[in-house]
Amino acid sequence: MATQGTDTPTEITVPEHGVAELLRRATQRHGDRVALDFLGRSTTYAELAEQVRRAAGLLAAAGVGPGDRVALVLPNCPQHVVAFYAVLRLGAVVAEHNPLAPAAELREQLEGHGARVVIAWEKVVGNVVGGGRAVFAVDLTAALPLRSRLLLRLPVAAARAQRETMRGPVPAGVRSWDRDLRGATPLAANHPAPGAADLAVLLHTGGTTGTPKAVALTHRNVLANAEQGRAWVAGLREGEETIYGVLPYFHAFGLTLCLTFAVDMGATQVVLPRFDVDMVLSAMRRHPATFFPGVPPMFDRLATAARERGTDMSSVRYSISGAMALDGDVARRWEEVTGGLIIEGYGMTECSPVILGNPFNETRRPGALGVPFPSTEVRLVDPEEPTRDVPDGEVGELIVRGPQVFAGYYGKPDETAEVMLEGGWLRTGDLVRRDPDGFYVLADRRKELIITGGFNVYPSQVEDAVRSMPGVIDVAVVGLPDSSRGESVVAALVLEPGASVDLEAVRHWTRERLSAYAMPRSIAVLEELPRSQLGKVLRRSVRDRLLEVGVHVREMGEHVREGHLADHLPGPLRGRDTGAEPGEKPGEKPGERPGGDPAAD
Repeated sequence: MATQGTDTPTEITVPEHGVAELLRRATQRHGDRVALDFLGRSTTYAELAEQVRRAAGLLAAAGVGPGDRVALVLPNCPQHVVAFYAVLRLGAVVAEHNPLAPAAELREQLEGHGARVVIAWEKVVGNVVGGGRAVFAVDLTAALPLRSRLLLRLPVAAARAQRETMRGPVPAGVRSWDRDLRGATPLAANHPAPGAADLAVLLHTGGTTGTPKAVALTHRNVLANAEQGRAWVAGLREGEETIYGVLPYFHAFGLTLCLTFAVDMGATQVVLPRFDVDMVLSAMRRHPATFFPGVPPMFDRLATAARERGTDMSSVRYSISGAMALDGDVARRWEEVTGGLIIEGYGMTECSPVILGNPFNETRRPGALGVPFPSTEVRLVDPEEPTRDVPDGEVGELIVRGPQVFAGYYGKPDETAEVMLEGGWLRTGDLVRRDPDGFYVLADRRKELIITGGFNVYPSQVEDAVRSMPGVIDVAVVGLPDSSRGESVVAALVLEPGASVDLEAVRHWTRERLSAYAMPRSIAVLEELPRSQLGKVLRRSVRDRLLEVGVHVREMGEHVREGHLADHLPGPLRGRDTGAEPGEKPGEKPGERPGGDPAAD
């Protein structure tokens, strides 16, 4: 079987403490080291730990205790890191949410886990008020360097426009997180800490069945995957690395690689509120990255820009790609630009998230899922009879067992039972084969999930949104191959006689009903949809038909590239981050922001 190398253990020792202990230990060892860099403003580990103590005291005073859910509806920012560790220090549970999710989706999720407190970005705070919850509003500008904050106060159009992308109106009764934090009493050092088996995080996903639910991860789950990652990348040096936090923290990949793994390594984390090529390359001059976790579109665009501009990326020694298949050409160009290694991994939210990874050596195989992480067992079974293993060389459903496997779907024991087998084995729903060299390769998806730019899109949810549109009789949603996103969401429509529906109309209709990445990027009009004898629409037949006729997946330009996980982040603070007005680039007219704001698209 392929292995990571002689320095990589096959087993790890899983920490038996809470996640917040990572920060305490990092502070003890590297207190003067920069923990966070946010667009030029630095926070040391000692300063971060003090902010976390104050935040924990603030939340405790607001009535938050062990087991209580606290919802974070935030982009990547220092306040997000502080709130995350403060909640966990109290033994409460972090419920992560996409800040750009539709209001109805956010409210449904909040009701589902019953959060006592919500900490939300000012731009979206209006979407989460109500329900008897205490709400704190976060001002992103409060985390900027002083020079940037002063520039935003200038009475000029560009400053006003930029302020509007970063700040929003705060409803009455909503407290200011940043102001209250400054006056908060720090949590007592002897305050009881949670145990490894306690619930730590809720991450929202459709899971393996497509029904929206909250994945419950314990402190042990989260710490195990961070420790597995640390063992996997054996060449990293504690207290010396610089990791870029461009993956969304509300996504399992970003949470583990940036919120926990980086702190576990005592690394400096360059925190970016969204992925932006100019922003990344600007930050590289201030804090050159040594470790870069991302998704293929990020590596593709950064490699191209670095080569065109002659930017030195040679500091990047290790990169991990996830969420979608890594094209071999993209991997080759990234390694040519950086001189480092890039590998891809495979996982799912229910596994905190990583299960398999390619080795960080010459045996890596772009396009393959990889080999099992330390302390991770995998099997291939008959999807119709999951207690039976399939013979070597045949395709089977991948099942997994390990310390990173989740505690279940929050409040949904029946759904949990559907995916958990006897002995602690989790069904992934993915059909996989194991090659003779030990690498696992994805063969197909058992469910008709669409993965676009790293995000899961469930066809039934998109269909429900489109079907309600005037002029539409029926709809089937499928994913078609897309070189930049992995798959593109395509809606096949059956229209009423005489009706005319175009792509722009479909996207306008669904923008309040779907997350931006889930909105169709192309449509096709059919006379009828293929159905089974029972009347069920055959999505696979629809997909095959569209591929046969060569449906054109329309590329709509940079201003709506929200299908990428890399891009599906709040739009403020684009461009330079070294003192100019955040988001303003040389040659722009005041108020112009090339590329647009996904929050507004």
